[in-house]
Amino acid sequence: MRVVLCLLAVVLIALCAAAHEVRPAYLEITETEAGQYDVIWKQPVLDGRRLKLEPMFPGECGRRNERMSAPAATLITRWSMTCDLNSGDLSINGLDRTLTDVFLRLDRLRADDISAVLRPSASSVELSRPQGAPILAYFRIGVEHILFGFDHLLFVLGLVLLVRPRQLLATVTAFTVAHSITLAASALGGITLPGPPVEIVIAMSIALLGAEAIYRMRGQETFAQARPWIIAFGFGLVHGFGFAGALSEIGLPTGAEVIALLLFNLGVEAGQVAFVLFVLALAWLGRHLYRKGEPALRTALAYTIGITGSFWAIERIAATFF
Repeated sequence: MRVVLCLLAVVLIALCAAAHEVRPAYLEITETEAGQYDVIWKQPVLDGRRLKLEPMFPGECGRRNERMSAPAATLITRWSMTCDLNSGDLSINGLDRTLTDVFLRLDRLRADDISAVLRPSASSVELSRPQGAPILAYFRIGVEHILFGFDHLLFVLGLVLLVRPRQLLATVTAFTVAHSITLAASALGGITLPGPPVEIVIAMSIALLGAEAIYRMRGQETFAQARPWIIAFGFGLVHGFGFAGALSEIGLPTGAEVIALLLFNLGVEAGQVAFVLFVLALAWLGRHLYRKGEPALRTALAYTIGITGSFWAIERIAATFF
C-alpha cells in the first residue's frame, strides 16, 4: 500500500509540474487602407519556449516593420502587410500539434468583419464566409483554464482535504466570490497586479493548504481549520488575478465585454464544481472499497500538495529575482 501511495504522489507531482498548452493565442488583423493591414500576433510562452505556431495567409503577403516584445509569458509580434484577405483560407500552421486555441479577429473596411476560434481540429477559416462572434468560446476557455490549471486545482484539492463536510460549501463559495471580484476588477476595471508576484503567492497558498491539511490529520487545531472560508476568500482574491491572466492575452470582444467575462467566469466555476464532485466521488468510492487506506491516501495527497506548492514557490521566486 505504501508503494502505491508513493507512486501516486510521484505521478501527481509530475502531472502538476508539467506545463499544459491551454492558454489561447490571439491574432488581430486590422485593415487600415484598401489591401493594407496591421497585424498583432500573441502567442503563449511555456517554460521559456513559444509554441511553434505561424499564421498562414492566402496568396503573397509581404511583411514589413516587424517587431517583437515579450511581456510576462506572452510573445507579441506586430507587423504591417499588403495582402488580399477577402477570399481564400487563413490558417494557423502547427496548431494541429498543440492543445491550444487561437482567437481570430479580422476587421475589414468593406467586407464583413470576422471573429472566430481556430482549434487543432479546425485550424483554418474561409475568409469569404461570414463568421459569428465566438462569445461562447469564453465559457470553454474558462473550463479549460481551471481543469488544466494545475496550481488552481491543487488549491481546490487542498481546500477539500482541509475542511470538514459542513464547511465545504461556505469555503468553496468564498473562494468563488473572491476570485470573481478580482477577475471582474482586472478585466473590466483595469486593476492589475504584476504577474510574477501573483504566481508566487498562488504557489505559497498551495503549500500553506498542504501544511494545514497535515496539521488537521495530526489533530492540531489552527485558524485555517476553524475559519477556512476566510483563508479561501483571501487567497481567492489573488487567484482571481491569475485567472485574469488568461483573458489579458486575448482580451474581451468589443461591445460584449460583460457577457464574455460572465461566460469565462461561469466556465471557471463549472470546471471547479466538476473537479470537487469528482474528488468527492472518488473519496466516497475509496471509503467503500478500502476504508483502512483512506488516512494514508489523505496523508500522501497533503504532502504532495505541500511539496509541489513549495517547489513552485521556490522556482518562481528564483525565476523572478535571480
